[in-house]
Amino acid sequence: MRFLRSLRSGWKYLAATALVAAIGLAALAALAGLGVLGWESAALVAAVGAAAAANTLLMVRLTRRVSALDRRLRDADRRLDTRGREVAEAVGAGRAELSKSLSGTRAELEQVRAKALPSMSKELTEAVTVQGRHDYEQQVAWTELREYLGAGPFMPALRGWAASPDVMRLLVRLVDTNRPDLVVECGSGASSVWLGYALRRAGRGRLVALEHTERYAELSRQLVRDHRLEDIVEVRHAPLTDWSPLPDTDTDGAAAEARPWYDTSAVEDLHDIGVVFVDGPPAGTAKQARYPALPVLLPRSAPDAVFVLDDAGRPDERAIGKRWLQDFPELGSREEQAEKGARVFVRKAL
Repeated sequence: MRFLRSLRSGWKYLAATALVAAIGLAALAALAGLGVLGWESAALVAAVGAAAAANTLLMVRLTRRVSALDRRLRDADRRLDTRGREVAEAVGAGRAELSKSLSGTRAELEQVRAKALPSMSKELTEAVTVQGRHDYEQQVAWTELREYLGAGPFMPALRGWAASPDVMRLLVRLVDTNRPDLVVECGSGASSVWLGYALRRAGRGRLVALEHTERYAELSRQLVRDHRLEDIVEVRHAPLTDWSPLPDTDTDGAAAEARPWYDTSAVEDLHDIGVVFVDGPPAGTAKQARYPALPVLLPRSAPDAVFVLDDAGRPDERAIGKRWLQDFPELGSREEQAEKGARVFVRKAL
């Protein structure tokens, strides 16, 4: 389309040039005819005039082209200015919106900081304080145990999966006070070694530890051998088997279902048990997995026997302790301060 427009514009200029040239030639022919100019001069003047006319027309066309281009450039500048203003306005609006959003976010953060940080700081301080107190108490108990028992230089660690030092201190006091002939431990490991040292210091008694895992039983035996306590501590492998309570010891049916406990054949030869430390089976074995310890071992215990239930702060162990008192009303209990909780059960005084 632009080519056609350019072509039409070119023809107009050619026609105009031809017209001017024709008029000039007619004028020169008239002058030559009158004898004013010679024919050669007239022809030369006509050629020069035609060239001048063509140049003039070309200049006019070029001027028009330049003017059109100038108008287009000005229009482009105006459009660019308009677009620039639009972009600037959009950026300004976006910046204002972003500033507003940031201000709102900053205000929300300030509110959260004002509300949450003091509470979090208080909770963290309390948690650190409680943990520090527990750590200190366990360190004191550990130190007292080592000094009192004259234990070996490489004693097995307590805490974690093992009994905590404060519970071991409680058991050592019971051994020292009651001087039992037989101590039974439900579970085995580090506590078996510490109890072995307590019995050695008391000068009497032996320990039978029940372990349901054969591999762990052998590891516990190796610990005992490392501390040369084989004459005092016996670790018996007693796999878990189904156990059910006697009907007359089940007060409300909650314990009637069979549950896994140590094979009772492992304790058939035991009598006059003085202290029982209930620290197994593991909690994940079954609901109230440690409940059978008392109905199985109480008939084989001395009249002044003491049962110590470890981890008594857990819900399952609290339920076990409550059931023991319901099913065996001749028992009384007291709670002992310990990191994981401990509850002591004894026969009531007549």
